Amino acid sequence: MKALIAMSGGVDSSVAAKLMKDKGYDCIGATMLLYDREEDGYTTETAGSRTCCSMTDAADAMTVASRLGMAFHTLNYKAEFRTEVIDDFIDCYEHGITPNPCINCNRYLKFDVLLKKAKELGCDKVVTGHYARIDTDKNGRYRLMKAADPSKDQTYVLYMLTQEQLGCIEFPLGEYVKTDTRKIASDEGFVNKDKPDSQDICFVPDGDYEKVIRHYTGKDYPEGDFVDMEGNVLGRHKGIIKYTLGQRKGLGISADRPLYVVSLDVEGNRVILGDDSDLFTREAYFDDANWISGEAPADGTHYRAKVRYRQTEQPGIVKNQGDGRYVFIFDEPQRVITPGQAIVIYDGDEVMGGGTILRA
Repeated sequence: MKALIAMSGGVDSSVAAKLMKDKGYDCIGATMLLYDREEDGYTTETAGSRTCCSMTDAADAMTVASRLGMAFHTLNYKAEFRTEVIDDFIDCYEHGITPNPCINCNRYLKFDVLLKKAKELGCDKVVTGHYARIDTDKNGRYRLMKAADPSKDQTYVLYMLTQEQLGCIEFPLGEYVKTDTRKIASDEGFVNKDKPDSQDICFVPDGDYEKVIRHYTGKDYPEGDFVDMEGNVLGRHKGIIKYTLGQRKGLGISADRPLYVVSLDVEGNRVILGDDSDLFTREAYFDDANWISGEAPADGTHYRAKVRYRQTEQPGIVKNQGDGRYVFIFDEPQRVITPGQAIVIYDGDEVMGGGTILRA
């Protein structure tokens, strides 16, 4: 059996490669060149050490692959990453939507173009360092399951996987906790054994979304009005791309109470402000749905769902609205259900599927 290991240069994918070698697979390491932060003027000092996609990361991946006696490839997918991830990120912000680029990277790069490359190389599996598990039900259908380490579970960014893809994927770290992963890397003497986990979006390494958008588009985004829920003008904003739902800091508004961004009126170039209580709602409407079993749940089925990565799943029901649209109705109001983010639906430890939030 032959496996293509997606190696980011981090400790997780390195240990995944080691575990697959231990299982007897003929392994090939591959680093996808998606974005070059040095080309955009970032250095380790300006970008920090908790991002990926640097030349150092690629070198670390190659070093680990060599240590494990694996063949190694660097695969240039910068054009695909620009189109499917960066351009979508920019388009979303310009339309008042908050995207999740890591989900698009998984959808279009790791589990699409890389899967195709694996087949070209005669590989049976694509392997990543995600913390998640795959098993099968009594009918032989694949199931995506939460990781054994709940603090590291990454199923939220994997809900888009299909039956066909799950049959070609392996997540060796699904049964491990992070401390075990670090220990394996240390025991093996991996060069990246102490490297911190990446946390930021790779092409926004310093967290300044506005700067990145302006850099790629060359546009100036005009000022407009801050208004309250009744439409009264409260002040001037500095360009609609600077604001996201739930934002409180950086508004520059003097008021007798805390104010939050509760919606964005892109056509009117207005940022609507309100109270924290205005951010709560029970309903999350979504489309672009993927149901991992291949079948949508029955109307009114009770599950648990979350609308952001770090949220604990909350109970509610899912209803089919027709035309590929659904709504998840939470038992209790949820704070900041954000268009563009994913809603992911669970039945216990099993991921049923999810979609892209249209509105609350």
